[in-house]
Amino acid sequence: MNLNNLQPAEGSIKTRKRIGRGTGSGLGGTSTKGHKGQKSRSGYSRKVGFEGGQMPLQRRLPKFGFKNVNRVEYKAINLGTLQDLAASANLTKIGVEELLNAGLISKNHLVKVLSNGTLTSKLTIEAHAFSKTAEETITAIGGTAVKL
Repeated sequence: MNLNNLQPAEGSIKTRKRIGRGTGSGLGGTSTKGHKGQKSRSGYSRKVGFEGGQMPLQRRLPKFGFKNVNRVEYKAINLGTLQDLAASANLTKIGVEELLNAGLISKNHLVKVLSNGTLTSKLTIEAHAFSKTAEETITAIGGTAVKL
């Protein structure tokens, strides 16, 4: 094998369709575009959602609501879940690391503790936010709620 006799594999290269090069080529005349109409014209490009001139769906439907760019999304964790975690893993301090290891959150989540469920053991809980009742429940039992 030399550089002068290299060839591509059989059938790997196809010749492109040369349209609009006269009737003798078999692809002249209308150049595979059919007869007349909007799509046969030069420079035609259909807009996204175009419905043939009918009012498109995105313009028929009304606009409503808004997106708050300053919204902070929290992953909600209940006190009952924290109590179960503390009991199973024998913990006195629960933070983001412990929740990550337990698979309750992913590394990008912000954690908010809610008061659903019961808390029986004295715990130190670290989270990004607490509901009022959750914070009261933690402190009433003798634990501490630490905001990160």
